[in-house]
Amino acid sequence: MSRLATSFVLGYHGCDRSIAVRAINGEIDLLHSNNDYDWLGPGIYFWESDPQRALEWAEDAKKRGKLTHPAVVGAVIDLRNCLDLVARENLDILTDAHHSFLKAQRDAGLEPPKNHRLKGRADPDQMMRYLDCAVIRHLHSILDSQPSEGRVIEPFDTVRGMFPEGTPIYPTSGFRQKNHVQIAARDKACVLGLFFPRTELFA
Repeated sequence: MSRLATSFVLGYHGCDRSIAVRAINGEIDLLHSNNDYDWLGPGIYFWESDPQRALEWAEDAKKRGKLTHPAVVGAVIDLRNCLDLVARENLDILTDAHHSFLKAQRDAGLEPPKNHRLKGRADPDQMMRYLDCAVIRHLHSILDSQPSEGRVIEPFDTVRGMFPEGTPIYPTSGFRQKNHVQIAARDKACVLGLFFPRTELFA
């Protein structure tokens, strides 16, 4: 189900330059994010085919005091077994996981988390994806715990999603300023190589 698309993609990761240099030199791994609001669940996050968007993210992180010198690391990523949320069958899998998650929450007497906007932000984007993250984690947990013999669905190595974000690029447009495709690599072995993008990519 995940091999219908080309397996190898280029992704771009925004971070501090000190982290970028050490990661490319093989001294450290890129950050494996595991926040409760992560859009695609746990993993190393990349902007697919968009170094400019990765740099914008890093520059915004600098404004928030999260890093000092914005930089971008390019990566060759093998998607391997990918929960590609642009493909209908994978959306069906996630829908089933949502039903299962809600049942588990009800059985435990818990209120399910909700996606919501950032406080103080006027834009309509639900940046805090607590529900989506919880559902994806639930799906990973189910698949990871299954015995390998007789599996119908193998555990996913990566998750890929397309997100409309930002304001329309012109009145009544269906295209928005920050539309993007993100990849979360659960397994660092999916990251085959790292590099610094050429500076003209940002022109």
